[in-house]
Order: sequence, then C-alpha cells, then structure tokens
Amino acid sequence: MDKKILGVAVGIAVIITIVIVTTLQSPEIFTQKTNEKIGLVINSPNQSTTLQDLDQIYSKAAETGIGRSNVYLFWNLVEPVRGEYDWKQSDALMSLNNKNNLQVTLYFSIINGETLGPFPNWIGNPSLNAIGEDRVVSILDAILSRYEIVDTVILAGQTESQFRFYEQNIPVYKELFNGIYHKIKEKHPDVKVGNAFTLDQVLNKNLQNIVTDLAIGDFVAFSYSPVDSLNDIIKTPQQAVDDLKEIFDLAGDKPVGIFEISWSTSDFVGGNDSVQADFLEKAFEFYTENESKMEFFTWYRQYDKPEGTCVFEKQEIGDDTLTVGGSGFGGSEHVIERLNQYVCNAGLINNDGVPKPSWNEFKKQVQMTN
Repeated sequence: MDKKILGVAVGIAVIITIVIVTTLQSPEIFTQKTNEKIGLVINSPNQSTTLQDLDQIYSKAAETGIGRSNVYLFWNLVEPVRGEYDWKQSDALMSLNNKNNLQVTLYFSIINGETLGPFPNWIGNPSLNAIGEDRVVSILDAILSRYEIVDTVILAGQTESQFRFYEQNIPVYKELFNGIYHKIKEKHPDVKVGNAFTLDQVLNKNLQNIVTDLAIGDFVAFSYSPVDSLNDIIKTPQQAVDDLKEIFDLAGDKPVGIFEISWSTSDFVGGNDSVQADFLEKAFEFYTENESKMEFFTWYRQYDKPEGTCVFEKQEIGDDTLTVGGSGFGGSEHVIERLNQYVCNAGLINNDGVPKPSWNEFKKQVQMTN
C-alpha cells in the first residue's frame, strides 16, 4: 500500500476477546493425528467470548487435523514492568494450544510494518539501534522457557514496509537480528527464528530486494492476500498461486513459511464463497508440491467477524486488554474500509457459525496431508 496514500501503518488484529467466567477442567490432551506444518489462526466469531466457548472453538479447529496455530504476543503485554512478567493472558491461550496438541508460531514483533514494537512503557519508543539486543533475548528466553510448544518465532512482521523508504537501516536490523538469533539459539537450539514479509505488498510495490537482503535466520515467512494496494481482490486463484511461487526465489536457500494466507468472501472487495474454496484447494496443492521446502502453512482466520471490528481489535481477559496483530496494514479511510471488509470476511466459517464451502474443503485438504 502506497505510503503517500496511507500514512502510518497499523497492525491488523487477529482477535479473540476472552472474558473468564468459568474454570476449565484439565481434560486429556488431544491425541488425533496432526500435521505440525499445517496451521490455522484460531479466533472467536464474536467480540466477547467465554474461555469455555473458546475451548470449544479450539477443539473444533483441532478436529480438522491441524498441528499448529499462531499466537500474537507482544512485549508490552508480557513485561509491563521491567523484570516483572504477567502471564495471565498468555497462559490462557497457550493452555488451549497445549490441550489440543498444537505447536505454536509466536508472532513477537519488534517490527510491525512501518512501526516498531509495541514496546512496554518502560522502554519508551526506541529506534532500531536502541532497542537493546539483550533485552529482547531476555523476554524471548522467558517466553520460550515457559511455553515449550512454541517452536517458531516471527521476530518482525511486514518487514518490507519498515525499510521501504529507509533501506539504509537494513544493516542496523541485520546486526540486531543476528545478535538476538545467536543468543536465542544458544538457549533454545530447537526453536526456529525468522522474519515475515507481506508477499502481495512486496510484489505490488517491487520490494523484492528488501526480502532478499533480509533472508536471514532459519526461514523466511510470508503473508499473502490476492489484493492490490486498495485491498481489492484482483487475482484469480491460479494467478494467486503463481504469486506464491515467487517465495522460493525471494528466500534464496532458506526454507519458507506461509505465516498467514487468506482469501476473503466479501463481495465488497471482489470475493465470494466459491472462489475462496477454489483458492484454498489450489493453495494446498501448492503446499503439497513444495512441502519439503516449507516450514509451515497457516490459513489466516477460522471465523468471520462482524463488519467494523477487524482493523482495530482488542483481546480482553478479565480486566486486562491486549491488542494483538498479525500482518501490518495501513490506510486512508477508503483503504481501511476495504481492509475491514476483507479481513472480517476472510474466515472459513461465518460469524453466525455457518460453515462456508471452504471449511469442508479445508478439513478435506488437511486430512489429505496427514
């Protein structure tokens, strides 16, 4: 999306609003055969939901045979006071992943599109070279030590937007990333660390050189939507799959991951149910053909959400509020309207609980990979 049109990027929230009204029992761990490479962003269809309802939502997702989910966990949530950790919200989510035998891709953004952070207030608003390598290692070590199901970390998301007009800062980030990477690998050698890029923006804005410059770490991850800079769907399913083929050249000799892949059913932006299902089928064919080169493959959203709730969303547990996000987008009012329509209708089940054709297709395709 063009910076001159959009202004400052904002993070899209992948939302779950949790109000704890009941204590979950300690059920048996989910034992169905799963594929740890195949993931789904698990979300509630409503602005507010009980932990018990979310438990059922997780079970419904896990019954498909997925073996992975994304958790969007930011520094300001976990360490609001320096050296003092608040695990209440993350424990609730991680326990549901653990119960359902799901590995976790952790989105821990020190870069979120054009913005940095979000950081705790005690850090302030540091520049890239003032974030502090050891501070990042300390918080990541605490998270990874607590949650062994986290096997993958996205350190920066929509990374291309951060450096689109500031390529001179790429060496600064490389030095920061490499320092964090090596210290984390010493402490957690089995955890893989990398950065994520928004493929459609990379292609729309010719930012391929930024990706190749920052193809560092254990893998290179990509989000993808079949949209133009206004968030209108402009691709056929086959054209979208042709876009996906670009990731291997961009990543060089690194394995790749699909962090968030989506197709909206909103007719406002040119989507519909049947084409979403068609794309999902073709996307899984692409995954199957290239599985050996891929770290993970995650669909962006389980449920639709009510219109107007998807660009800025919050997650609440008790009296605390968490803003979480995945790929960063930014926008003028016109673009944000389309973004909201796209994201709110990118699920496989509508917000009334009625499955779209793509839900059954998703279950079928996941089972075929197991």
